[in-house]
Amino acid sequence: MQHVKVPQDRIGVLIGEGGSTLREIERRAEVRLDVDSENGSVAIDSVGDPVLGMVAPDVVRAVGRGFAPEDAMSLLDQEMAMFELIEIDRHTRNKNDMRRKKGRLIGENGRTRELMEELTGADVVIYGSTLGIIGQPEEVEAVRRAVEMILDGAPHGAVYSFLERKHNELTRGFNVRQNN
Repeated sequence: MQHVKVPQDRIGVLIGEGGSTLREIERRAEVRLDVDSENGSVAIDSVGDPVLGMVAPDVVRAVGRGFAPEDAMSLLDQEMAMFELIEIDRHTRNKNDMRRKKGRLIGENGRTRELMEELTGADVVIYGSTLGIIGQPEEVEAVRRAVEMILDGAPHGAVYSFLERKHNELTRGFNVRQNN
């Protein structure tokens, strides 16, 4: 049995309307979830396929860190999909620095975060003091590098160029974006 902490304001999302999301995660990950809505602790007990059971804590953690349940459950569908969490506050000196760096990661009208998603194919969510990534290993690696560049103070233009290069590598030059 494993335990995952979920922020109070994300418990309702994890449970879903009438418990529908909770039941869906349990069914697809072949686990039993016991949610303590008082302290946000979620006990995860594998009752089926142990490999799916190993992915379940990441699904719960991803929902807890701001991902939509459908996006979090994509970890169960795609064989190599992975979830990574970057603690933004580890790269900041104080609250103002945190706000500034979060703002740089989000970008004007959310454009930087959006570009990270568009150019890598990964899902990216910024919630509280963390940035979460769900995707294939090479997509997650590309987002992680872009995030590190931004947190280290690189100009957005340099980060966008890096993401464009990664996009071309990942798609072998074939443009998969719908909105050219």
